[in-house]
Amino acid sequence: MHRIKLQDSWKTALEEEFEQDYFEHLVTFLKVEKANGKTIYPPGNEIFAAFNAIEFNKVKVVIIGQDPYHGPGQANGLCFSVHDGISHPPSLINIFKEIQSDLGRSYPKSGDLSAWAKQGVLLLNSILTVESNQAGSHRKKGWERFTDSVIQKLADERKELVFMLWGGYAKTKGNMIDANYHKVLKSGHPSPLSANRGYWFGNKHFSQANDYLSSKGVEPINWNLE
Repeated sequence: MHRIKLQDSWKTALEEEFEQDYFEHLVTFLKVEKANGKTIYPPGNEIFAAFNAIEFNKVKVVIIGQDPYHGPGQANGLCFSVHDGISHPPSLINIFKEIQSDLGRSYPKSGDLSAWAKQGVLLLNSILTVESNQAGSHRKKGWERFTDSVIQKLADERKELVFMLWGGYAKTKGNMIDANYHKVLKSGHPSPLSANRGYWFGNKHFSQANDYLSSKGVEPINWNLE
């Protein structure tokens, strides 16, 4: 963990967190799991990929996920994203379908969302690691406190960001965000269970985000991955 390189602007913003006891305990937990032969996703060099893709002061949009995909080769450190060539998980399929409907974009071949990250979209999982084939296995180990501090820092020190809160878990993070200074968009989760009940499709979050950014004189996001 300590050998993982983190983009300088985030190191500065989060330096107090790295010095906390809970973070040391988190590091120890991950080392022990690895020493015991557990397979952990994403790979070590991708755990902080969401941060390394964009500087703190250049974040425009924050999308909050829960924990990483737990299947082989899926998780790449960006919430909802998979590497090029990996089959699209159901939630990602529904995200792309909503973009098709909302913006009239074609369905992309690649599920790699790094192009969004490079434009200022922080694709933040609340929990940054998971054991192979064990969904939620790294809950309550310290990641939630760390990523809550990230959300709080952005909400307090930045202005006019768009926060996309999808599903009940992400919506709980809204308590940290002052809607007087930011655009907070809430809907059901893009997972099939939620989407098929009518809580996801038609939320138009992607066009709403761009309308808000444009109204603030900020370059909107090109959500098209083709």
